[in-house]
Formats: sequence, structure tokens, C-alpha cells
Amino acid sequence: MRSVKIYLVLFITLLLMGELKAADIYVSLKGSDHNPGTKTQPVATLANALRKARELRRLNDPSVRNGINIIIEQGVYQLDEPVVVRPEDSGSAASPTYITAVKNETVVLSGGRQISGWKKAAEITGLPEIAKNKVWVADVPELGNRLLEFRQLWVNGKKAIRARDCNADSMQRILSWDFNKRTCKIPLSKNLAAAKGVEMVIQQWWAIANLRVKSLKVTNNEAELAFMEPESRVQSEHPWPAPWLSTKTGNSPFYLTNAIQFLDQPGEWYEDLQNGKVYYWPLADENLNTAEVIVPYLETLLKMEGSIDHQVSHVHFKNISFQHASWLRPSHFGHVPHQAGMYMLDAYKLKVPGTPDKKTLENQAWVGRPAAAVEVAYAQHTSFESCRFEHHASTGLDYRQGTSNNLIKGNLFKDIGGSGILLGIFSDEATEVHLPYKPKDEREICTNESILNNLITNATNEDWGCVGIGAGYVRGINIAHNEIAEVSYSGISMGWGWTKSSNAMRNNTIRANRIHHYGKYLYDVAGIYTLSAQPGSSITGNVIDSIYKAPYPHDPEHWFYLYTDEGSSYFTVKDNWTPANKYLQNANGPGNVWLNNGPGVGGNIKQQAGLEPAYQWLRKESYVPQSRQRINEVSLQNGKQLVIEVILKTPVKAAKDSFKQVCIQQGIPVSSVYQWNNRLLLYAVMASPENLMKKIRQQFNNAEVKLYDKVFYTFDRSTHCGLEKVKEWDNIILSANLVKDEKLQKAYLDYHATQFEKWPEVAKGFCNADFQQLRIFKSGRQLMLVISIPKGASLDELNPKTTLNNPRVDEWNQIMKKYQEGIAGTKPDETWVFFSKE
Repeated sequence: MRSVKIYLVLFITLLLMGELKAADIYVSLKGSDHNPGTKTQPVATLANALRKARELRRLNDPSVRNGINIIIEQGVYQLDEPVVVRPEDSGSAASPTYITAVKNETVVLSGGRQISGWKKAAEITGLPEIAKNKVWVADVPELGNRLLEFRQLWVNGKKAIRARDCNADSMQRILSWDFNKRTCKIPLSKNLAAAKGVEMVIQQWWAIANLRVKSLKVTNNEAELAFMEPESRVQSEHPWPAPWLSTKTGNSPFYLTNAIQFLDQPGEWYEDLQNGKVYYWPLADENLNTAEVIVPYLETLLKMEGSIDHQVSHVHFKNISFQHASWLRPSHFGHVPHQAGMYMLDAYKLKVPGTPDKKTLENQAWVGRPAAAVEVAYAQHTSFESCRFEHHASTGLDYRQGTSNNLIKGNLFKDIGGSGILLGIFSDEATEVHLPYKPKDEREICTNESILNNLITNATNEDWGCVGIGAGYVRGINIAHNEIAEVSYSGISMGWGWTKSSNAMRNNTIRANRIHHYGKYLYDVAGIYTLSAQPGSSITGNVIDSIYKAPYPHDPEHWFYLYTDEGSSYFTVKDNWTPANKYLQNANGPGNVWLNNGPGVGGNIKQQAGLEPAYQWLRKESYVPQSRQRINEVSLQNGKQLVIEVILKTPVKAAKDSFKQVCIQQGIPVSSVYQWNNRLLLYAVMASPENLMKKIRQQFNNAEVKLYDKVFYTFDRSTHCGLEKVKEWDNIILSANLVKDEKLQKAYLDYHATQFEKWPEVAKGFCNADFQQLRIFKSGRQLMLVISIPKGASLDELNPKTTLNNPRVDEWNQIMKKYQEGIAGTKPDETWVFFSKE
């Protein structure tokens, strides 16, 4: 009987194991599409494997009851056309389709073509003298009856430089722009008369434009450029962002590219499409006889596309590498972006401003969307996990429209010309960009997507105005624990439409991301940037640091860590760590709440942001530039803590509300606002107070506005007590005047300059009282004393500890009294007054 039970258990176990097994289809470079797709007889292409899987599902084959695994063996699979996943390929929750690499093997789906047959070039017309006998040449690959056109070239996995007139990151500045003639004048630095096919790349505010040069007229040391259509019209008619003309910060910078005359340094290349040749000046460590030289062919490698009523579902990609996608629109139509890489199809300025949604709107634009290496539309319950998106001309991964409940997790996005990840509609081509999007059929809206634990590094390296992660009209999106670095503009951008009106967006979350080394080239920028009304949305627990000093910003101060732009409404912005309170709220709508952001945010938030432990191995793939630009330093350590005091003549209540609104518009939380009597005070970390001071004076034109930016005394618990400071503290602010006698003022300052050496008991008293730091600011003879104590503690309880068994502190305090007196409005026996916190 016992043996019968054992056999029965074994039988049931084997039966269950059989039920759990899924259908396996194998793909190998050694396979054939005439094979059945077994491990020993694999097919040769993913497209054929999908067809076999589709047939199994169509015929309701019993083998797919528990799903289908398409298993791809190691190798580079060169695609001749995009792989397409259709609704008929859909699985179910119980029977999903997984497309994976064999464990620990590298599988690449490539849209590239290799160029071989390199040889030293002979005489080349137009080649600069410095490059002669150093340039190599090869034939451009032929595809059917045409030559392959490309805008990128990779040598041994490293992107080479399309020949340009200014090397490295240097650029020239335009001399002028004639908006009526649609021409631009530039300084003449090279022989351009014989150059053909030249493009201008011009930087303008928060975007760049690629303009194909139609004609070039040389006069003395200037050249007047005219451009091809349609970009010529759009570039000169649209108002935002336009060419920058400024005597203060300089005109728009630019460089020219795509001419043999510019091939003047190692690492540069040029394609002579007319004669079917490609030229390259190799770097010192490159041997073109053995190097792998790849140019892109396909614009899209994978399309997952359903329809609104017939969606793709339950198809998952894991451990697949997508490489070498092209994008040729700039070569055929030019490229004039509106924002976030969305290019303008038409744009102009209204002679009479005003639209139904915004009475003052003057800017009209209709935009298209750049191509992506992987595009998804009308799909649900799909995923890309532990995949690689590398060496792409434009967007890496794009969930475009009508998607829901999808997962993008643990992927690498590296060497991306445009945005790393896009999702959601950014206005369709037929709709003006400022009109709020609110479709009748809400299945069009990208909903409940999760973007988790991805590393995005060295993205936006061609179209500088793109972003690490960009979301348009989305709903219920969760962007969490990603790390974004080395991007030319913003890290995360969420929203579209520039509108306070009700629209498709709500309940979006940006949480615990780590964004650093951003704003490499363009300003009007932030680590996290938002647009339009998004009820129930939040930005919490993120860490944003290290924005680059852009070499040619249109406004050197117009950069931020957090930036809620036009129409942003109903956001909670809370517990985000940044080195300073450099934020901007521009033309926001109602309902935004800002709480506890800045350098005082708890250390646990800094530790928890970014890639979670299981995904931190991705950091070994981080792009490290050969030479790093300087960083904008705004921190507690470099003396940027400031006090601004407003002495009012108007009623305090009304003025206080206005003062708080000014602070909010500058991204400064109202928790930084203090008051005593008719005085309002702001204590915060700011990069530059000039803009805020200007706005305060405009708001309170009868008030006295004082800046305290000079600290003459600092006590620090770490330095003077040898003890760690707490993670969070409260600031107590007091004010008094020095007496009018200038000799006594000097004596007071001298006492404080030598206090730690001659009066060490005072510092000991501060240590005993658990003071975290003290700072004394001075403006004229008025003092501002800031005492930082552990959050939630009481100064009344802590202060007596300074004199406990420490009589010299009493002595110090008695001496100081003769140097101090009350500010205007104090009582006769009152010296120091406390500013109460909002």
C-alpha cells in the first residue's frame, strides 16, 4: 500500500510538472526558418518564431496552455525590417509569451549595417590640409537600388563625430537673424563656398534645431545662410523657442556639420552620398582593417502595435539588447523642436492673441513625434525587463498611445540620441499643442504604467532638447527608483499642454528617483519638470544633484532642481532632496502643495532614492565622459544660505499672503517664511537672490527689503563638538542691532572671531545644549542669529544647558549685552526678538 502511495504521488507530481511546462520555440543564427523551432532545430529569426507562436495560439494548441517561451541563442541578429508583434500574438495572464535570451548569453537585435573594405584615401577635393593622408575611405553600402543614408557611425561601439566646423563642445554665435527674409548671418571661419549639404545646428533656449542650408552668400568675413523648406518657414515664424539675440549673454550658439571641409580631426567622419563614399579619420588606437564600423539602417527595430479594440497583451521581452536604430527626418525635412524633441510641423505667432483655453496665448504649434528604436501602441500587460537600448539616433523605447498596465523595469538606456523613454500622447499631429487633451474614449490614454529601476545614461546626445524620461498626457503613471545621468536637458518631464484646464492627466507619481549630471547644454531646465493640471499627482523622495554649468546658456541662472511650469496644478511636491531650494513655479494653477524639500531632507531619503539594491549592478554601465564640465555649486557648504527681510508699511496679514505666493513661485516652501511684528523674513538656500529680491520689491514697492548674505560667525556641531549632526532640525531665528558706536561694533566682531580659542566654554555649552549649528548674519548693524536644534525639540528646554556647570557662558552673555540693542519696535528692556515660523 505504501509503494502505491509513493507511485501515486510521483504520478501527480509529474502530471503537475507537465501542466506547468510552456511551449518553447528556439531561435539561433545557426538555424533555419524552415526548421520546427526546437532546441536542436531552431529557427533563424525572431519574426518566424513569432509566426510559429501565433499559429499555436490560433489553433489553440494544448502546448501553449501555460505560455510560450521564445528563446534566442547568443549573437547579433541583423534585422532587414522591424519585428512586429500583433494582437494575434497576445497571450493571457495564465499563458503569457516571453521572448528571452538564453541564460547568461548576449542577444542583440540590430538595425545596423557593417562597413568594411576600408583603405587609405587618395586625393579628396575639399579636405583640409591637416587631414591629408590621414583619412580612410570605404564604399557606402547599397540597399537594393539605393545607397544607405545615415547620420551616425560607430567604431568599436563608440559613436564617431559627424564632421563639424567647431571641434569638441565649442560653438560660434550667430551675428543676426532676419525673421522676414528667413536668413541668418554668421561669422565666416572656413571655406564654405564649395560646401554642399551643410546643416546648421543652432541652440535656442530649451531646444536645438537642425536646419539644412539651401544657399550661402559670402560677404567679407560674414556668410548669409538661407534654409530649405519646411524648416525655414517654421524656424522663422514660430516664437518659442526662437533664435536667441542678446547683448548680455550672447546670441544663439551654433555649429555647421556635414561637409568634407569640416573633417579636420581624428574621430570625425563624413558621408559623400552623391559619390557613395564614407570618410573617417581614425583615432590613434583604431585599426580600420580590424575595427567594427557600424551605421544604422532601420529607424524602428520592434513594433508592438494593436488597435483600440484589439490590443496586444501579455507579451514580455527580457534580456534582449536593441541596438543601432536610425532616424533620418532631420536629413529630409530639417528638425525644429517645440519641446522634449517633438518637432514642429507648423508653428507661428498669432497677430491677435487669445484662444478658447487661454486669452493671452500667442503661440500656435502642431507637432510630430520622433521615431523610436522600439515602439508600442495599444498594448496592455506587456513588459521590457533587463533589456539594453544602446546606440540609437532617436528615442530608445516609446509607449505611444493606448497602453495600460505595462512594466519597464531594470533596463539600460545608453548612448541615445533622443529621449531614453517616452510614453503618452504629446498632442497628435492634427491638434494644436496648447489644447487640453481629453479623449471621449479613454482607452487612448496611457494608464497605470510602471517605469522602475532603469539606468538612463548618456541620452539626448544628439537632440539636446530631449529628456531622460518624458511623459505626455498620462494617467496613473509610476516613475520610481530610476537613475538618470549625463543628459543634455531635463531628467524627467511629465505633462503637456501648458494648461490649467481639466485634461486626461491625473494620479501620476514621480518617486525616489536619482537624477544627476543633467543640463549639459540647455537651460530653462530641471531635474524634474512638469506641465498642466494633474490632480492627485505627486513628486516625492527624489534626489536631484549636480547640474552642469552649460557652456552657452541663454540665461545662466535659469536652471532649477524642481520646476512646475505653466498650468501645473494639484501636485504634492514633498521630501525631495536637493542641494538648495532652487525651484521654480511658473504660471502654476491651483492646488499645489510644497513640503519639506531641499538640503534639510532626511538622510534616509537620500539613501533610498535611485536604483534599488537588486538593480545597482547597472551602475557599472554608467557613462563617464572623458572630461567633465563644471557643476553649478549651490549648497550649504559654500555659503549660499541667505536671509531676506521685508519691513512692511502695509497690513501684515495681506502682505504675508502675497509674500508667501512670491516664495512659492520661486520654488521656496512657505516653511522658510518667518514673521515678527511688521517684518517678514525668508531663510533659505539660494543660488542667487537677485531675481527673488526684484520680485519682492515689485510686490511691495513701499517696503524696505534687506539681504543678509554675510555670515561672520558659525558654530558647527560636527566641527566643534566632534559629534554627528541629526538628520533633521528646526531653525530658530532671532534679531538684534549692534550699538551705533563703531568701535564697540568692531570689538563685538573681534570677540566672535576669537571665541573658539579664548572662550571654548561657549562652544562647549552649545554642544551640551544639542545645538546643531549657529550662524550670525549681519547687514549694516542689524544681526540675524539662526540657531538649529533637533527637529521637535524646544529651545526653552535646551538653552539652559548652555550654562549648566558652565559659568563662563553667563560671563560671555553679560559682556555681549553692552554691544547689543533692540531693533525698531522692541520694548525698552528688549534686545533679541524671536521671529515666529509660518
